[in-house]
Amino acid sequence: MTENSGVGGVDWDAEAASFDDEADHGLRDPEVRRAWAERLREWLPAMPSDVLDLGCGTGSLSLLAAEQGHRVTGVDLSPAMVELARAKLAGRDAVFLTGDAAMPPVGEQRFDVVLGRHVLWALPDPGRVLRRWWGLLRPGGRLVLVEGVWGSVGISAEVLAGLAEPLGGHVLVERLSGDSVLWGKEVDDERYAVVVRSD
Repeated sequence: MTENSGVGGVDWDAEAASFDDEADHGLRDPEVRRAWAERLREWLPAMPSDVLDLGCGTGSLSLLAAEQGHRVTGVDLSPAMVELARAKLAGRDAVFLTGDAAMPPVGEQRFDVVLGRHVLWALPDPGRVLRRWWGLLRPGGRLVLVEGVWGSVGISAEVLAGLAEPLGGHVLVERLSGDSVLWGKEVDDERYAVVVRSD
């Protein structure tokens, strides 16, 4: 969702208070929320799992994952975003850490899912980052990456799938641009998910 202050010239701490105003960020509209919940249900394991949400922003996807019974660890470089995520998931099985999504501060902990939405494009050397994230997975784990190309920024599905191939898992690309409910509006840019499974 978000990464460090300064990416794309944006101060994410300053953006935190209004970040959820975007339909696909705050998921306040019941239809948008339901659409993302259905996608997560398809992408995440059916059994309760440990999910690492990188660039978690205000925790909207973390909340959906927690509501589906998963244990969530969220990481974002913006302390203001992390505070909002903690408030949003208060009382749930979730922990939020301030840190760099490229080098998550999770020590030797391993996860069943590494989830990232609109964060990989903003990180230097995404191929190396993907290898690091792949190493955070338990056997049978998966990467779930929602990305896109917006004007002159982003990473295309073709490029991301190519970076994921050497990991050795099964790579699935799912186009999302045509599903306007996910975004709360019609979009004409490239939006997609890449799911890489190690099983």
